[in-house]
Amino acid sequence: MTILVTGASGHLGRLVVDHLLDLGVAPDQIVAGARTPSAIADLAARGVQTARVDYTDAASLDAALVGVDHLLLVSSSEVGQRAVQHAAVIDAAARAGVEHLVYTSAPAATTSALILAPEHKATEEAIVASGIPATILRNGWYTENYVGAAQQAAAIGELVASVGDGRVASASRTDYARAAAVVLTEAGHVGKVYELSGDYAWTFTELAAAISVALDTTVGYRSVTSEEHAAILGGAGLDEGTIGFVVGLDTNIRDGLLAVTTGDLARLIQRPTTPLAEGLAAAL
Repeated sequence: MTILVTGASGHLGRLVVDHLLDLGVAPDQIVAGARTPSAIADLAARGVQTARVDYTDAASLDAALVGVDHLLLVSSSEVGQRAVQHAAVIDAAARAGVEHLVYTSAPAATTSALILAPEHKATEEAIVASGIPATILRNGWYTENYVGAAQQAAAIGELVASVGDGRVASASRTDYARAAAVVLTEAGHVGKVYELSGDYAWTFTELAAAISVALDTTVGYRSVTSEEHAAILGGAGLDEGTIGFVVGLDTNIRDGLLAVTTGDLARLIQRPTTPLAEGLAAAL
C-alpha cells in the first residue's frame, strides 16, 4: 500500500503524515507531495518519500502518482482556482488507477450556501464523475483559523465581528488530520461522506473569553452589523474582495452554517475533539 498526501508542506497535510506514521504506516509507504519538495526535507529525513506535486502541472501529478494506491487530495489554498486545480488531480488519479481517493471538502458542500462551498461542490461532482472509489471528508472550521483574530483582538481589547449570536463547531487541525489518516488506513470508508466538526458549537463571546485566557488579557466581543463591519474593514485598508469574503463568512456563521455538530469527527478519531480553549491556546 502506498499513500500520497498532497499539500504536505501545509499545516493539514503535514499533520496527516504525522498521524499516518503514528498509526504504524511505514515511512516508505507514504509519499508526501508538495509544490516545493525542499519544504518537506524534514519528512524525507524521517524516511518518507517526497514528490513534487503542483496542481497546475499535469506532469508532476502523473509522476507523483506512479504506484500510488490511496490518495489524499488536500484542497488547494487558492480560492477561485480550486475547482480547476482539483479536477487536474482527479484526472491524474484516474489515469494512474488510484484505488481510493480521499478529499477534504467543506460542510454540506453540495447543498450549503456557505461562501466557500461552490468550489468544493464542483470537486465532489468531479470525483463522482471520475468513478474513482472515494471518501469525502467535509471538514468544518479549524480553531487555528482564529489565531490572527485573537492576536488582533488582544491588541485592541475587543473581538469585532458581524456573526451576531452565531456559533462555530470548530476543532483543531490535528483532529481533522487524524480522521484523514484513519480513513486512509482503515477499511470500510469507501463511498462514505463524513460531516466533520467539533463536538461543541461555541459563540463569539466564548471565543473572546478563550482569547483572554490564552493571551492573559481581557478581550470582549463587540457585535456589529454587516454594514458596520464592512466600514470597519474598509477603514483598516482591506480591499473590496476581502471585505466581501469576511463579511459574507460572518453572515454564514450568523445563519448557523458552521454550527452543525454531527459527532462524525469524534467517532473517526475515537476521542472527543479538542475544545476551543485548549486548541486556541496551543495554536497561539
